[in-house]
Amino acid sequence: MARPVLSLQSKTRSPVLQVVKTSIAAIASWLACNLLLGQPVPIFATIAALLVVQPSVNQSLAKGLERSIGVVLGVTLAYTAHELLGDATWVVLGVIVVSLLLAWVLRLTPGSANQIPISAMLVVALGGGTLHYAGERVIETVIGAVIGLVVNVIIVPPVLAGPAHAAVTRLADGIAASLDELTANLRSVSDAAALRSMLVRVRTLRALQAEAAAAVSTAEDSLMLNPLGTRHRTALERDREYLASLSVLVTRVVGMTRAVHDHYDDALASDPTVGAITVELDRASHDVRLSARNLTRPLHDDAEPVTAELPALTAPLVIAKPHPDHWILVGSLMEDLRRVREVLAGLAD
Repeated sequence: MARPVLSLQSKTRSPVLQVVKTSIAAIASWLACNLLLGQPVPIFATIAALLVVQPSVNQSLAKGLERSIGVVLGVTLAYTAHELLGDATWVVLGVIVVSLLLAWVLRLTPGSANQIPISAMLVVALGGGTLHYAGERVIETVIGAVIGLVVNVIIVPPVLAGPAHAAVTRLADGIAASLDELTANLRSVSDAAALRSMLVRVRTLRALQAEAAAAVSTAEDSLMLNPLGTRHRTALERDREYLASLSVLVTRVVGMTRAVHDHYDDALASDPTVGAITVELDRASHDVRLSARNLTRPLHDDAEPVTAELPALTAPLVIAKPHPDHWILVGSLMEDLRRVREVLAGLAD
């Protein structure tokens, strides 16, 4: 019985500031409509304010437009239906169906699509579909949406560049750790359990990559139309470009790990060619960590070159003749290392 209850809860809790902002917007919208329109129960304005106050200013603007468009279409539909057909029960139900069809035909967003039938139903059922009532509901909604947007702009709009940077750095650390584990399994005789564990861990890089991409996208959204976001945009752009490079490394590291898992034999630990490859893997791991450290430096500082400390992946490995039993694995690792080196050289540039 616990699972359905837990499914109603979010993994993260909204900031208390978001609750405060939403409350202020709802109260201000109610009082503004009391004062400006003489409306004792401004439900439309309050609902608009509640919906418009979103985690970012950009989302607030989108919700305000969705809400306003939905109300205008719903009110217009309700008024037209009332004038032509009256206010019988079947008219209210028919307006709901027509509203849903209208939203489908116009390909509206879910926010606008849901708002049309809700507004139409309330206007017909509560206001009798009169022109005066319909017009006031539109004005009331616009007031609530504008107040919600203004409150979200004025009261510390969030900047989520920090969590995005942390997520990208976690991905870099995960890539370096996977390279280290791959090196360890190639340098010593490894059993099947160790190889399986290595493969399972490297696959978690995909999840870290997805988390980083989502965090960067959320951060970009938080900076749009945000007056506090100007000084964060350059750093976030660096994170986005760095994530693109890391995504290539994820593909290569997962491929190398899978190749070792599938073609492993105990003789790899004593193969000098494979030993030379492990040196390159060490250097690649070093360069990934150094690139992540350089990314955290302020933009005005002189960042270390990505290959400033030895060991470093500074030149391509050349293998004259691989062992006949290992040539498939060696060829696969060499090609992936070549691509890894290209990415790391790009980060150094």
